[in-house]
Amino acid sequence: MAKQPKTNASRLLQAAGVDFKLVPYTVDPDNLAADHVAAELGEDINRVFKTLVLKGERTGYFVCVVPGNHEVDLKKAAKAAGDKKADLIPMKELLPVTGYIRGGCSPVGMKKAFPTFFHTTATEHETIYVSAGVRGLQIEINPEALIKYVGATTADLVQ
Repeated sequence: MAKQPKTNASRLLQAAGVDFKLVPYTVDPDNLAADHVAAELGEDINRVFKTLVLKGERTGYFVCVVPGNHEVDLKKAAKAAGDKKADLIPMKELLPVTGYIRGGCSPVGMKKAFPTFFHTTATEHETIYVSAGVRGLQIEINPEALIKYVGATTADLVQ
């Protein structure tokens, strides 16, 4: 079997002694949606989480990690972050703010540690999938371990 590429996210988790598994999948550059990732992995879409970066009008940048088949509710996300209003950041800001590209944004190892919120359903699963920081590679991990590692909290974040 080919050696798995290491990513910044996987190196950080490994150094912290957090248990995880790297799971590759085939990337479709025309379809970076989480449902495609779930289908490629042969997994339930409710276990495949996408990482979204938002900006509150007063609180600044924060991260929401939500199930792949849901859209983030901007009002609920703003409330979780302690703000009245928040919007998804423009795609052109993603790389400069996080160090990650669309379809490869991980809640682990961003350029800065931003307040991070996981949708409440994350902890209903033994393991969940999040991006490993590159397209074509997911991290399968215990959600409680990931939430603890990134210093996140859970909140109702979806519509």
